[in-house]
Amino acid sequence: MDIGTIIGMALSFGLPLLAILLGGAASGYFDPQSILIVIGGSMGSVIISYPLNQLTGIGSIFSKALFPAPVEPLRAVETLVEFSEKARREGILSLENALEEIDDKFLETGIRLAVDGVEPELIKEILQTEITFIEDRHKKGSGMFLNIGLSAPAFGMIGTLIGLVAMLQNLSDPSSIGPPMAVALLTTLYGAIVANAFANPVAEKLMARSAEEILAKEVTIEGIMAIQSGDNPRIVEQRLLAFLPPSMRPKGESEE
Repeated sequence: MDIGTIIGMALSFGLPLLAILLGGAASGYFDPQSILIVIGGSMGSVIISYPLNQLTGIGSIFSKALFPAPVEPLRAVETLVEFSEKARREGILSLENALEEIDDKFLETGIRLAVDGVEPELIKEILQTEITFIEDRHKKGSGMFLNIGLSAPAFGMIGTLIGLVAMLQNLSDPSSIGPPMAVALLTTLYGAIVANAFANPVAEKLMARSAEEILAKEVTIEGIMAIQSGDNPRIVEQRLLAFLPPSMRPKGESEE
């Protein structure tokens, strides 16, 4: 579980709620009409924007923000350097025995193609194509939450306009102004909270996860190319570490 995401959401929702409770009028901040306008409108916008077969996976997409799959680019570098040493010492065909021990399907595919003697350019093209479609799927997933982040404040404004129209129609009766005014203000509040405490942060987190995964796969491609060309393992290591920011590199490499 990503503790940072949990803490961030707890603060984003909890502190405004605490401020409301400290104000002593919590019941005044609950309005079913406003909830229907913001939540219903945002859901409708997403349903219009994306095919239903993609929307059925929105729950699993959200879970990736809370329970991300471990992505360790440094571990990928270490594995590729080990394979490079083995291939240089025993020949690239010796890597066939290590295929069953590889948990990463992307790396397994690349090594298998290299062992089978596929041309380096073709291997790179195949793996880059897979990366392209992975990025496309990730963009669609984060795009759903970006859509919610854009539509929730917009429907909050729609609710505000609805409330103002209702209020203006009843100016002759001051006692009836309160409920429409509540709808006008609370829909804007709900829209802002949904967008800024939930949808936009989740979309940003998903994009960050995607960038980490793509980095690890780019490292993998470069490592496979180096292994197939028979580069010195030390050179392979240096080439792959160049992909990583200093904070991810081993301590000695970072200091260098």
